[in-house]
Amino acid sequence: MSTYKLLLAMLAIVLSPLAMAQSEPVSLDELLQKVKAGRVQDSKENAARLERFRADNAAQARLLEAARAERTSAEARSKELETAFEENDAKLVELELALKERLGSLKELFGVLQQAAGDARGQFENSLTHVQFPERVDFLTELAQKMGQSSRLASIEEIEQLWFELQREMTESGKVVRFPAKVITANGDEVEQEVVRVGAFNVVADDKYLQFVPETGHLVELARQPQARYLEKVDALTSATSGMHPFGLDPSRGQILSLLVQAPDLRERIAQGGVVGYVILGLGALALLIALERLLVLTLTGLRVAAQTRKLDQPGSNPLGRILKVYHDNPQADTETLELKLSEAILRETPRINRMLMFLKIIAVVAPLLGLLGTVTGMIITFQAITLFGTGDPKLMAGGISTALVTTVLGLCVAIPTVLLHTLVASRARRLNQVLEEQTAGMIAAHSERQHAAAA
Repeated sequence: MSTYKLLLAMLAIVLSPLAMAQSEPVSLDELLQKVKAGRVQDSKENAARLERFRADNAAQARLLEAARAERTSAEARSKELETAFEENDAKLVELELALKERLGSLKELFGVLQQAAGDARGQFENSLTHVQFPERVDFLTELAQKMGQSSRLASIEEIEQLWFELQREMTESGKVVRFPAKVITANGDEVEQEVVRVGAFNVVADDKYLQFVPETGHLVELARQPQARYLEKVDALTSATSGMHPFGLDPSRGQILSLLVQAPDLRERIAQGGVVGYVILGLGALALLIALERLLVLTLTGLRVAAQTRKLDQPGSNPLGRILKVYHDNPQADTETLELKLSEAILRETPRINRMLMFLKIIAVVAPLLGLLGTVTGMIITFQAITLFGTGDPKLMAGGISTALVTTVLGLCVAIPTVLLHTLVASRARRLNQVLEEQTAGMIAAHSERQHAAAA
């Protein structure tokens, strides 16, 4: 009985919200009826749920059976495919062996053909004819790739095309052809010009040599052109329509011309000498001006002295004339006194004649010493570069070595001509001094004879 009461109390607690929602309180009988109705409803829902579960279980069983059947079918299909693959693989091996047996020496021929196509492609890409026939590289690339596959063989047309391209390259290498092409000028502008190709060696346009760059496939105008005598021949070739014409050909197919761009010109070589080089050149220019001035003055003075020797009684404005004036101004002097006066006059004229000769001699001595100074400076720079960066890159040492060698060359180039000019000028001055001394000795002898005759 107590258990029954407890159960009723629990149901009352559960259903208390519902009871509170009603306007009037519910009796125990009504509560009992509602509990019975709830139990019946729950039983119906549980039965429906159980029925749905049993139905779903049957459907899952059917799906599982279908999946197992599909797996069995797939396994059977896989076994069939594996068997077919093994059979086809065996047939493929047999066919490849039969192909090799039937090809025989043709296999080696196709290998040589593939190698020839690859070599020809590399040669054509670096050839000047590539500018005129760029499409052949694509054909050779495709042919080489096709021959690289064991299942692909070249056709008769492709073999004939390869032979034709090789023959055309040989034929074009002996022709002088004119055709339009794009040229990159020294300023970096791309222009369309008519170029002349001389075989597979050189390309010229607008009286200038061009360089072919294989990496870009462009024709580039050389930043530094060869000497004018070669460019004149280019002009004659580009303007001609037939006949034979001399032409400066580069047999290395552009290598010499590319080195020409890198080779420094005279101005750049002088700049490599640095400050010492410019000082040496300045001294050389000064020595040249002094030597020219002295040669001109001594030549004119020599001509005046030579003319004065024919007019000893008419002293002029020249060294010999001034000495003659001293002679004529002292007719009554004794021989010793006259000799002293004439010697004094010669001593006054000698510095004028020998002026700047010592400076020329100093330049001739100092120039090679400055070259030696530049050499030592350049070697110091070279050893500093070796200390910092090692000897791995010769370009790092090239600057110091260039300074060392260029200054030595400049010093010798200034010293040698200066020595020659000093010798030439000094010989002119000695000859002029000798003339003055000869004429003075003659004057003294004539004066002594006149005095002896007067005394007798």
